[in-house]
Amino acid sequence: MTSTPEAATKPPSVRSAPRASWREGWAVYLQRRVLIVLLLGFSSGLPLALSGSTLLVWMRESGVDLGTIGLFALVGTPYTLKFLWAPLVDALHVPFFTRAFGRRRGWLVFSQLLLIGAILLLALTDPARSPLFVALGALLVATMSSTQDIVVDAFRVESLPESEQAAGMASYVAAYRIGMLVSTAGALFMVSAFESTGLTRGSAWMWGYVAMAALVLIGTVTALAATEPGQSARAEAATSADSAFTRVMHAAVGAFSEFLVRKDALAALAFVVLFKFTDAFSGTMTAPFVIDLGFTRNDYAAIVKGVGLAATLIGGFAGGYVARRYPLAASLWIGGVLQAIANLSFSWLAYVGVNQWALAFAISAENFTSAIGTVIFVAYLSALCKNPLHTATQYALLTALAAVGRTYLSSGAGYVAKATGWPLFFAICVVVAVPSLILLAWLQRRGHFDELGPVKV
Repeated sequence: MTSTPEAATKPPSVRSAPRASWREGWAVYLQRRVLIVLLLGFSSGLPLALSGSTLLVWMRESGVDLGTIGLFALVGTPYTLKFLWAPLVDALHVPFFTRAFGRRRGWLVFSQLLLIGAILLLALTDPARSPLFVALGALLVATMSSTQDIVVDAFRVESLPESEQAAGMASYVAAYRIGMLVSTAGALFMVSAFESTGLTRGSAWMWGYVAMAALVLIGTVTALAATEPGQSARAEAATSADSAFTRVMHAAVGAFSEFLVRKDALAALAFVVLFKFTDAFSGTMTAPFVIDLGFTRNDYAAIVKGVGLAATLIGGFAGGYVARRYPLAASLWIGGVLQAIANLSFSWLAYVGVNQWALAFAISAENFTSAIGTVIFVAYLSALCKNPLHTATQYALLTALAAVGRTYLSSGAGYVAKATGWPLFFAICVVVAVPSLILLAWLQRRGHFDELGPVKV
């Protein structure tokens, strides 16, 4: 069939653009800029567990009390407060590093070297003898890690053109998960390997953390191989007249004032704090629970972080489908109820005892439903950020509020588990979801979600 005269005379601007082939769609992931972001994502995901779940396994094996272990959730404070010093990263130059590598790359290399030092310092501590020094080391790791996250996020946004932003973010998230897997399952397998060579348990853990510190060099080499984003110099010139303190105060006041003038603003903020609390409360004690039940370190590494990762990725796709298929309020109900009920699988596991299939089922159920809830919750947080002038600050503040449950409210989980026992503890984790569901019902009746309009996932 030949084309019609009308079609032949149409200007190029109104003709239908040819569809990109699947090869062209995948080719964007092989762009140099996207590959650099992918490797930086690995570097960002690597240190999180070193001050979190992996450290908790080390402490429990060293005989640290459950109550003390629960309090270690507080070392995640820097991840909730990093928005406070993010303007400093924008405004200040690091001697030598900025001049040698540029504004963003200088901060990348500087923060990664500090992170390596913090991990090595944590490796030299002894949980059995000095939990306080372990806490200080973990706090330093979390601080340097969250600072690296600030720089990597800025570098990613500034270095990628609009056509590569989606691919860059997808690559970053995937590599972040892989980095977390390496610092959990990989670190635990590595500690077991060191122990099998005849090293004492304490020495095996030390060398395991030294190996993790060496892996941060992947991000350092990537930063050195990258090029400084062109937008960095323009952004620096645009904000040179304002101090870092002025920028953070103006952004914070503007972002908060917009929330506070909205209808039912305080209830919405309370809902942000409480929606993922059920996950945080149970997640804080998952690693000690598995070790206490009698599973080995390798069981935890292979099942909790192997099968669990697959369940998380699948749950993420499922959450995206739910959020597209149903209205926001209905999606939040589905995610909220599922992530709460999934805790009962751990109560069941506590009665079953050491059984590989039962552990795999419990972990898969928890990670799958948690991922569904997380994707829907992120869609809700995005819907709350409407003003383009404050989107980044508002989102940072909202995620900080969401982390309150993980960092502060869940810090007493160890004492609750110690007082009640594991089966009842995880049943209590279901109950702690009730306040968020009550707020969800109240906000839905007040028309809160209708005012937000359609939500893109």
